[in-house]
Amino acid sequence: MHGQLSTPQRQQSGNIRFTSNLLRSLGVVNDVLCFLISYQVAEGLYDVSLGYFYDPQIHRTGSIILCINYFLIRISRDGYSEFNGKGTDFGGGAMMDFILAASLTALVIIQLGMMREFSRGLAILFIASGLVLLFVSRILFRKAVKMLIRGGMVGQRLAIYGSSGDIINKTARLIDLEQLPHLKIIGFADDRNIALRDNNNSAGWDLPYLGGFESLLALAQSGHLDQVVLALPEIGKDRFRDIAEQLSAASIDICALPREALELDNGYRVNFLGTLPVFAIWQQPIRDVDGLLKIGIDWTLAAIALFFLSPLLIATALLIKLESRGPVLFRQSRFGFNNKEIEVLKFRSMNVNKQDVSGSKRTERGDPRVTRVGRFIRRTSIDELPQLWNVLRGDMSLVGPRPHATMMRVEDNYYFDAVRGYTARHRVKPGITGLAQVRGLRGEIATIERARKRVEYDIYYIENWSPLLDFRIMIETLLKLVWDKNAY
Repeated sequence: MHGQLSTPQRQQSGNIRFTSNLLRSLGVVNDVLCFLISYQVAEGLYDVSLGYFYDPQIHRTGSIILCINYFLIRISRDGYSEFNGKGTDFGGGAMMDFILAASLTALVIIQLGMMREFSRGLAILFIASGLVLLFVSRILFRKAVKMLIRGGMVGQRLAIYGSSGDIINKTARLIDLEQLPHLKIIGFADDRNIALRDNNNSAGWDLPYLGGFESLLALAQSGHLDQVVLALPEIGKDRFRDIAEQLSAASIDICALPREALELDNGYRVNFLGTLPVFAIWQQPIRDVDGLLKIGIDWTLAAIALFFLSPLLIATALLIKLESRGPVLFRQSRFGFNNKEIEVLKFRSMNVNKQDVSGSKRTERGDPRVTRVGRFIRRTSIDELPQLWNVLRGDMSLVGPRPHATMMRVEDNYYFDAVRGYTARHRVKPGITGLAQVRGLRGEIATIERARKRVEYDIYYIENWSPLLDFRIMIETLLKLVWDKNAY
């Protein structure tokens, strides 16, 4: 049974409590210590191993320049926002920023003509030890943050002031999805619907009822509350202003959850147009420098692959020609970037008079339309290799959502009708391989559930793209070719 907090619990707390902003400052201190220690380690290792003479002042100056470059890059990318107690920063971004800072520093040294005065051995030891410490320190940092949160030194006690049980439950769920351990929801308050005390946990949440507005304000003024979230999507302007003004009498954080946050899916982001906050529901992915980087990787690797695989491509073409009449290549219209149709190339794996150019009929296990050569090249994905030419033409990428035939069906429904949000996967170029394919969703998709899962993986890939993710998918694709049972 939920009840109001008793009077003794409202006494002013004398404990020192910090918000999660402290973690960002500690993150900066953490990296400074990493660089100081790594330089001392590098000097010690250099002295006991190589031991050649070097000018300490020049090397320390170079290290300081490297560190300044690192912090400028890190802060410009808002890298320290990851230090929020969430435990998601494993040092990958910091290590990449450190390598970039080291590269920029090396260019400065070369430009100044000072490369001969620098010890390459000491520089390599410093960079290597710095990378190791950036990674290891984050593991230790996460443990320290957990201790600070458990000890009550870092954290915010949060209350929800809502208008209905459903709204309060949805708000609590959205906060929980953020996985911020420094936030602790201590309960909810509402003046207009006292019945919430009995039905507030109808959706699975068990939040204490704190009372009405006056009780909430008293709790804040007593020092037992740090933040209030106003979840009042249908509230009038005058009432909202009155609530905000009264709560401002207490030294707490006050924030409002907009109606859109309760109605939209979880995929939105809050951005700023200047100082104007907006909900970014969809954003153009893989753009600017990232877009150029992906194109460069695609063209380079596709050209290299075509060169080294040319004997295999020629042999496959000859085998197809020897077994059955018809063209070597199969051409099919599929959805590409921005939902536009592209012509995708494949080695022909079926008899000409039995193949389906529209793609409305799925290829099934033991499909009689497939030739003997076709069965082998489909099993080993050799039939997909002509799409390297699609990559060089700019129609496709090496990695991305697989392009679907325009008339492809699943459970007698067209793909774009069967799966909600399907067209969102066309915000990037389609790929020869993709995340869904290496997660077990390659080949025949016979059910709407599997079709939805494939699209979910495609959207995840788009929203979380990185060069490392592309390389990982390429490596997993090569490994999957050996024992993938879904290829036929």
